[in-house]
This record gives sequence, C-alpha cells and structure tokens, in this order.
Amino acid sequence: MNKTCASVANIDLSASEATLLQEQQLAMLAKALAHPARVRILKMLLTLDQMGGCLNSDLVSELGLAQSTVSEHLRILKQAGFITAEAMPPKVCYRINREQLSQFSLTFDGLFG
Repeated sequence: MNKTCASVANIDLSASEATLLQEQQLAMLAKALAHPARVRILKMLLTLDQMGGCLNSDLVSELGLAQSTVSEHLRILKQAGFITAEAMPPKVCYRINREQLSQFSLTFDGLFG
C-alpha cells in the first residue's frame, strides 16, 4: 500500500489576524474545559440553571472534592467567562453564562466547521 502525504508547500496555510485571535480564544476556552470536574460543574450548573444557579457549598458536597479544589475550578471557569458569580453572603451563587457557551460553540464551528 503506497500512500503519499501532501506538502505544506502546496497549501495556503496563512491565517488572518482575526483567525489567529479566534484560535487563541478557542485554546483558552478549551483549556478551561480541560478537566473533568470543570465539565461536571458546567453540566450541574446547566441543570440547575432553571432554579437560579447553585451555591459553592452545594458543589463541594456533590463533587466530593475539597473546598479549595472546587474554588480553583470555579475560578478558572469564571476567568474563562463560562460562569458568573454573585455574592450572597456568606456564600456565592454561581450561574452558567449561556452567552459564553454559545460563543465557544460558534468559535469552534468557525475554525473547524
């Protein structure tokens, strides 16, 4: 069986500044989703979205992880814009950011679709 590989010399691989920015954004968002606990947190928040979000302490008991570990996962998701946090002393209510999830999907589809 004889197969050949294309050479990059035969393909225009140049990328516009907008494409490079999309690639960077997608990589940052994908990195935020690169841990199973963070994916699970997002799934839980999506499920609880109709009830108004959920509190950090609820997440800790559901995930079976240390408070500090859950807090770090929440920080990463918040930094990427996947979730929002609202202070409700003495706790914080976390909610899914559907707009950012939609943007992630559009960015992914734009690069790979």
